[in-house]
Amino acid sequence: MEAATHSHDHGPAIELNPATWKDAKRYAWLLGLVIPFAPFIAWASVQVTGFEAFWFFGPLLVFVAFPLLDVAIGVDPSNPPDSILKWLEQDRYYRWCTYLFIPVQYAGLVFACWLWSSGDLSIVESLGLAVTMGVVGGIAINTAHELGHKRDNSERWLSRVALAQTGYGHFFIEHNRGHHVRVATPEDPASSRLGESFWAFLPRTVAGSLRSAWGIESARLDRLGKSHWTLRNDVLGAWAMTVALFAVLAIVFGLVVLPYLLIQAVLGFSLLEVVNYLEHYGLLRQKKDDGRYERCRPEHSWNSNNVASNVLLYHLQRHSDHHANPTRRYQALRHVDEAPQLPTGYAGMIVLAWVPPLWRRVMDRRLVEHFGGDVTRANIQPRKRDRMLARYGAA
Repeated sequence: MEAATHSHDHGPAIELNPATWKDAKRYAWLLGLVIPFAPFIAWASVQVTGFEAFWFFGPLLVFVAFPLLDVAIGVDPSNPPDSILKWLEQDRYYRWCTYLFIPVQYAGLVFACWLWSSGDLSIVESLGLAVTMGVVGGIAINTAHELGHKRDNSERWLSRVALAQTGYGHFFIEHNRGHHVRVATPEDPASSRLGESFWAFLPRTVAGSLRSAWGIESARLDRLGKSHWTLRNDVLGAWAMTVALFAVLAIVFGLVVLPYLLIQAVLGFSLLEVVNYLEHYGLLRQKKDDGRYERCRPEHSWNSNNVASNVLLYHLQRHSDHHANPTRRYQALRHVDEAPQLPTGYAGMIVLAWVPPLWRRVMDRRLVEHFGGDVTRANIQPRKRDRMLARYGAA
């Protein structure tokens, strides 16, 4: 990259070239592409070894290998210097790391449909491939999340394309215009509550996010004097993309692919929602004297600096800085000292969230300690409130 010189707000100009500062993760970001390549890797592994469990390569990679890598590699809380953030964001290499995810994602989806329709796979093998595709689709939602926050129309369009595989296109509306407004409040369907298990959160957030997206888009169309029942409704437009995608795949490969497409879609958006579950668990913005919530601050998101999961998820785990600067590109997101820290990366925390007793054992006490022992400052599941107050009390 060409050298450039920028001035820091509080210091002298620095020479911005690789000799001055290097992104230690620069080429590691390409490892994120191992996820959309998962169906090809699964197929090749089965061909070479004859070991049919490799059809489950996706979950084995994300929920076994990455938690272990998080422990082995550890954390990196270092930040790029403030003076080069703008320069770093303008480096188009990082954008291509996310852009390339999508063609590989769709090549993998077509390949999976061909395998399902070939008649060569048993039911268990086909289900294994569907689970692997669910992992791809779930992490594609994270890629869509990165692209959907940007101002460039082409990136926002790519975000919707990435979401079509899981039928979760309404996330584009609800997340940007709903979650970022209501985050860490009881009114936000994507913010989980102390005492709420993931399995209780899942139906609440899926239904609540859908209602929120429809309400947001309906209000926009009302302001324009337009009907809700039009493809100008971004919710309907997003769902139409999924219907068209599944229809084309069913026409080309046969109806046999539809059950597996539905399975991978449900698994994919459930993977998104378990990430939502752990990002703001129990955290609550307090109300000011005028009844409005305080501004969202770093302490309203759980963070993690585990390197392996951060590379996999394009720095999603630096979630506090993301909420403070939603359009900031992933390579420039910073660690914030005030943010509460998770005990490990998202990959391991997802597995923990699936087992509520383990989750509560690890996270509830950590949450109460974050509030200085005053559990009344937490976002508590209403029907668990008395139990939580009896257990933890106020400071």
